[in-house]
Amino acid sequence: MDIFVGRLMSSPVQTVSRDTPIQAAADLMLQHGIGSVVVVDEVGHLEGILTATDFVTLAADGQPAEDTEVYEYMTTDVVTTTANDTITDVADVMLSRGFHHVPVVDETEGVVGIITTTDFTAYLSESAVSDE
Repeated sequence: MDIFVGRLMSSPVQTVSRDTPIQAAADLMLQHGIGSVVVVDEVGHLEGILTATDFVTLAADGQPAEDTEVYEYMTTDVVTTTANDTITDVADVMLSRGFHHVPVVDETEGVVGIITTTDFTAYLSESAVSDE
């Protein structure tokens, strides 16, 4: 039986604009206990993603967070999925590319969610419990 991304994805997703101060993005991630924020334009369409890994680069570059905006460190070549893709397809992409977060997009609505390794872990944990 195929399980689709829409069943596991986290929604709503935490978003920021490209000109958000990176400190504010970091605060949002800490407040929500998440490892990424999706960068969207004014109508909710994907522009990029900022992950915890990007903060390592920021620190290595010695950039002061208060003087830096999200667009300076976000990834813009983002691999996405849709709510109708199977979780096995997305898991294959995440494993082969080393991703922990994949935004879920809709052609008309823009970003509708995100699927993460945490979502997969929660699903597998629930499946194991229900099999007992």
